[in-house]
Parts: sequence; C-alpha cells; structure tokens
Amino acid sequence: MYVQDVTSSAQTSSAMTKATAYFQLLKFRLSTTVAFSSAIGFLLGRPDANWISTGLVMLGGLLVTGSANIINQVLEKDLDKLMKRTAKRPLPTGAVTVQEAIIYCVLLGVAGLTLLGLYFNWLASALSFLGLLLYGFFYTPLKRISPICVFVGAIPGALPPMIGWVAGTGYLGVEAWILFGIQFIWQFPHFWAIAWVLDDDYKKAGFKMLPMAGGKNLKTAIQIMIYTLLLIPLGLLPLQFGMAGKTSAFIAVVCGALFLMQTFYLMHTCSKRAAMNIMFGSFLYLPIVQIAFVVDKL
Repeated sequence: MYVQDVTSSAQTSSAMTKATAYFQLLKFRLSTTVAFSSAIGFLLGRPDANWISTGLVMLGGLLVTGSANIINQVLEKDLDKLMKRTAKRPLPTGAVTVQEAIIYCVLLGVAGLTLLGLYFNWLASALSFLGLLLYGFFYTPLKRISPICVFVGAIPGALPPMIGWVAGTGYLGVEAWILFGIQFIWQFPHFWAIAWVLDDDYKKAGFKMLPMAGGKNLKTAIQIMIYTLLLIPLGLLPLQFGMAGKTSAFIAVVCGALFLMQTFYLMHTCSKRAAMNIMFGSFLYLPIVQIAFVVDKL
C-alpha cells in the first residue's frame, strides 16, 4: 500500500511538473500582453462588443502568440542554455522535449487561427498567421545576424491591435494602420532599452539587438529618443480620425512626454539604470494609452 502511495505521488508530481513546463512554454505574461493589445483594437473597432467576443479575441491572440513563442524557444534551445535569463526554460532543462514542444506549438497555432477565422473573420486569422511566421521564422534567426531584427520583430509585435480591429470590423482601414503604427514605433525604445539592460547576457548567445552604429552609447540613446518622440504625434492620430476623443489624446501626449523625458536621462548618463527606467516606462506607456483610447471611445 505504501509503495502504491509513493508511486501515485510520484506520478502526480511528474504530471504537475510537465504541466508547469507546458505553461512556461507559453510565456504567459508576454502572450497575455499581446492578447490585451488585440482586445484594445477589437473594442475600438466594435465598441458595442460583449465580453464573450472580447474574451474570444484575446484567447485567439493568446494561442497564436503562444505558438510563436514556442517556435522561438525551439530554434533557440541551445542558445537559451548560454544565458542566465533563459537557462531554466523548459527546453534547455529537458522538462519538455523538442518533439513535445513542436506538437504543442502546432496545436496552439491551429486552435488560435481557427478560432479567429471561424468566430471573427479569416482576414484576422491570416494576419495572425503572418505575425506567427515573421516572429518565429524571420525575427528569431535574425537576432544573431543583424540589428535589423528589431525592425523585423516590430512588425509582428505591432500586428495584435490591427488584428483586433480587423476581427471587430472585418476590414483593414486607416484606423487599423494607426494602431499598428503606434505599437510599431513604441517597440524600438522598448526593445533597445531591454537590449541595453541585458546586453551582457545577449552577447553570450551572439544576439545583435542594439543598433549597429551604436551599442551602449550616445548614438543608441539618441535613436531611442527619436523613436520615443514620434509617439507624441502618433498618439494624436486616433483623435484626428475619430477613433477616440480629446481626453485620451491628452493622456497620450502627457504619457509620451513623460516617456520622452526618460530618454534624456539615458542620453546624459548612458547608464544601465537609465535604460531600466525606459524599459519600465515602456511597460507603463502602452497599456495606459491604449486603455485611455478604449475608455474614451466607450
């Protein structure tokens, strides 16, 4: 009886470990952030949407993003072992095999794309598939080749609010491109700040994330400042095109100005601390501004 209890306990523990590993493969926090952006675009395109539809567009985004994240981890399995930040991920540790990860990836991707296509429209599904391909098979290998990877990665990174808009409206209008543009430009200061903070770890894997002409110096700091500056006029476009009102435009400008001020500190000091401030500032800027657009619209 005791042996059976021990065996049962071991099996339960093994199942829990495997389930945890599968959950970690999703990069749930990142995937949820992406899904949130999809919901923002969806609610701006269809303000009268119910919570079920909003939840389903988020679920579709979560599943497809999770699939793309797994492609990234499969391709970078050996590189992840080299970096402190990623060494304990499920694939480097062997908690999940490559074959298991690929099957999981396919199931998630097919489920997410099918959900978006059947419940909303196939244009939204096609854009999601494009984002998956760009992130998994173009951005991921480019990280070791050229800093242009940030530009390429910013494209699938900016698609979620566009996908949400298309899911809600069924068409790809100027409003969708405005949402895409804001999130596209936001990613440059966001990614470069992260790359500055994690530069030593990235170098171990041969990742080239910072601008080629820069590195951790004033040239990169100036580029971060320029892209952050662009967010201020971009934040006014939803008002200009009737997507949101004056209140959200004011919030977008204020947040953009505060975000920009952080880049001046980086230009002055070129320090890791200043880059971390920008990194955390970027985490705050996007959801605050996007929520403001939706609340103003509703």
